[in-house]
Amino acid sequence: MLALTAALVVSLAPSRFLSPAWADDPMSVVKTTVNQALEVLRDNQTPLAQRQDKLRQIVSTTFDFTEMAKSALGYHWKQITPDQQQEFTKAFVAFIEDSYLSKVNDYRGQKVAFLRVTTDGPQYAEVNTDIVEPEGKDPIHLNYRLVQEGATWKIYDVTVDAISIIANYRNQFNRVMNNQGYATLISDLKSKQAALAASLANH
Repeated sequence: MLALTAALVVSLAPSRFLSPAWADDPMSVVKTTVNQALEVLRDNQTPLAQRQDKLRQIVSTTFDFTEMAKSALGYHWKQITPDQQQEFTKAFVAFIEDSYLSKVNDYRGQKVAFLRVTTDGPQYAEVNTDIVEPEGKDPIHLNYRLVQEGATWKIYDVTVDAISIIANYRNQFNRVMNNQGYATLISDLKSKQAALAASLANH
């Protein structure tokens, strides 16, 4: 779960960093945001709620959550109404955000090595990194998939040791949609998000 947390908190980059100087370079986007995320994770003086708010604010500008929600639902996305698509996206984003915000205190001094960037056509790129554990354990391979939207690169998926987070959610959602339908999926998603939000409120 720490890997997932690290993957998602890479989007931490105060708005002052959202400048064209790094907006057109996938490696710079990831490197800047990761370093800013680590800075907040190391900050034990600022109240937890404020650190979580910073992370939430930046996530909304760095991740393409609409694309992530659409991809996570797979071919079922076209089977639901536009209102349901908006409902699902809102619930999915809240669930994802609260999932990683609940893990902020799990940080244990890991560092990040930035390895390489590869492109797949003019609009897609992947940035490879390793999370280096402090006790000499094997590193966690964390890759960020980005899409260029205008002059801005946004993260639309993260792989942890070659396993796509979005594909993982897609498999889970697909089973629920096929067996129980959209009503059950959105109900379950909202219930899990509400439980996470309540847990965050009690910290």
